Amino acid sequence: MSEGTELGRFLRARRGRIRPQDVGLPAGTGIRRTPGLRREELAAVAGVSVGYLTRLERGIETRPSPAVVSALGEALRLSPEAMNRLHELVALASGQMPAPSPGPARTVRDSVLNLLENLRPSPAYAVSRANDLLAANRPGLRLFPGITDWPRERRNVTRYLFLHPMARRLYRDWEKMAAHSAAHLRATAGADPDVPELAQLVGELVVKSPEFARLWERYDVQARGGGQKHFQHPEVGSMRLDYEVLAISRTDGQRLVTYQATPGTPDHDAMLLLDMASPRESELPHEV
Repeated sequence: MSEGTELGRFLRARRGRIRPQDVGLPAGTGIRRTPGLRREELAAVAGVSVGYLTRLERGIETRPSPAVVSALGEALRLSPEAMNRLHELVALASGQMPAPSPGPARTVRDSVLNLLENLRPSPAYAVSRANDLLAANRPGLRLFPGITDWPRERRNVTRYLFLHPMARRLYRDWEKMAAHSAAHLRATAGADPDVPELAQLVGELVVKSPEFARLWERYDVQARGGGQKHFQHPEVGSMRLDYEVLAISRTDGQRLVTYQATPGTPDHDAMLLLDMASPRESELPHEV
């Protein structure tokens, strides 16, 4: 890890991604030693002193005013989600973040297990806030070929994406999926920066996956609420499935992920085949 606070690392990473011309400054000539904006350039655009920005990036100054935070966010061209992350990091650096909540419970309510079953043939599963796979219906579990080869406590959809050998063949747009997944994990970690499960997962992925380490250092932030994924499944072939992510009430961050396809389409037929295939013994339990 580099020197300073997480706030300082965030500011340095995002400064390195902005070109001078993006903020109305001349690009200049020759090779720049610093990728993106220099400190003095960002300071000029945000209306702060170079010395103050240096103290922020080095973790010496930890209590910038709301006006300074807003000015820096605008100068760095942050999205609304990234701006929220900046405010969270300021609160964390200044000691204003609330005490972390306990780690997420792994028990899934019976009503949620019944809902998973009633959603068949649509794949569906429940995950913790750290994306541990807690429960799934049959097609939901079969959506991740090879994941049952891992012990139950290792089954995590983010870990699967970056570390399982099947993942790159399963997702047709793996690079896009990986970028979105890392950005989503950044957003989740911003809300619960000290949760052991999240810290352990990030630490493992940074060490074991160069792709994750690179994406993690980009400091992109993106909440995931739905969209479409294109699978090339080894058992049922190509299928594009729409998905939604729903918060499960009265839990510590558990979410329900459901997939669907339009009836009568090849995608829907492939989804049906995923549900109809004979389950292996390790796929029978609801809780995984």
